[in-house]
Amino acid sequence: MEEATRLLYDVHHQTTFAWLISIYFYFTGLSAGSFVVSTMSYGFGIAKYKPISRIAVITATACLGIAPIALLMQVGWPIRSIWNHFTYLNFSSPMTYGAFLLVGYPVVCVFYALFMFRENLRLTKLLGMIGIPTAIATHGYTGFILAFGKARAYWNTALMPTLFLVSAIVSGLALMILLVMAMYRFFKPEKHAPAEIVEGLAQLLAWAIVVDLFLTFCDIAVLSISHEGAQKMAWLVLGGSFTPLFVGLENLFGKVLPMIVCFTPALRRKRWLVALACAAVVIGIFFMRYVTVFGGQVLPLM
Repeated sequence: MEEATRLLYDVHHQTTFAWLISIYFYFTGLSAGSFVVSTMSYGFGIAKYKPISRIAVITATACLGIAPIALLMQVGWPIRSIWNHFTYLNFSSPMTYGAFLLVGYPVVCVFYALFMFRENLRLTKLLGMIGIPTAIATHGYTGFILAFGKARAYWNTALMPTLFLVSAIVSGLALMILLVMAMYRFFKPEKHAPAEIVEGLAQLLAWAIVVDLFLTFCDIAVLSISHEGAQKMAWLVLGGSFTPLFVGLENLFGKVLPMIVCFTPALRRKRWLVALACAAVVIGIFFMRYVTVFGGQVLPLM
C-alpha cells in the first residue's frame, strides 16, 4: 500500500509551452514593430524614412506569415483548431479576438503594401492608420493571453501586454536597422545607408529600450515583494537557473549594451558597431519571449 501511494503522487511537473509559442510571440512582435516603422513616412509624414517604408512593410508581412506556422505546430490539430476558433466564440477570451486579428491584419498589410507600391498616397495613409492599431492589437493580445494566467505569477500582471508591445517596437526597430544597412550594402550603388536614417532609427531604438528596461524593472520589483510564488519567480530570473538568459542575454547583452551604443554619438557613427548592437537586440528580445513563456511555467503550481 505504501508503494502504491508513493507512485500515485510521483507526478512530474510539466511545461506545456516552450520554443514554438516563443517563436510565435517573437515573430508577431517583429511584424508589429516593422509595420509601425513602415508608417513613419506614409502615415506620419517623416519624409526621411520613406526609403525604408517598402522593406518595412514587406518584413512585417513576411514575419506575420511565419508566426502562425509555429502556433499551428503547437496545437497539433491545426485545421480543427482554426475552425473551432471561428465557430465556438468566447468573447471573454483574448484567443477569440486573436483569431480574427490573425486573419484581418495580414489583409491590411497586403493592401497597405499594394497601395504603397502603386504610390497611392491617400489610400496608403488610410491603410497605415488602420494598420497601426491592428498591428498593436495583433501582438498585444498575446500579452493578454499570458496576463490572464492567474495561477502564473510571472504572467499575471497588467504590465504584460504593454511589455510585449514595447519589446515588439524594440525588436522591430533593431531588425529594420539591420535590413536597411544590408539593403544599401548589397543592392544600392552608394553602398551605405544614409546617416540620418540609421542614426535616427538608432536614437529611437535607444529610447524604446529605456522604456523596455523601466517596465522590466517594475515587473521584477513587484514580483520580488509580492507573495511567495512571485518571490520564487523573481529569484529564478535574478539568481536561479534563468539568470544567464534573463540578466545576461536578454537585458545586459540585448538591451543595456545596445542602448549605450545607440545613445553615444561617437559609437553610433560606427556602422559595424550599430549592426552588432541591433543583432544583440534581436537576439535578446527572442530570449525575452522564451524566458517569459517557458520560465513562467517552470515553478509548479502551489
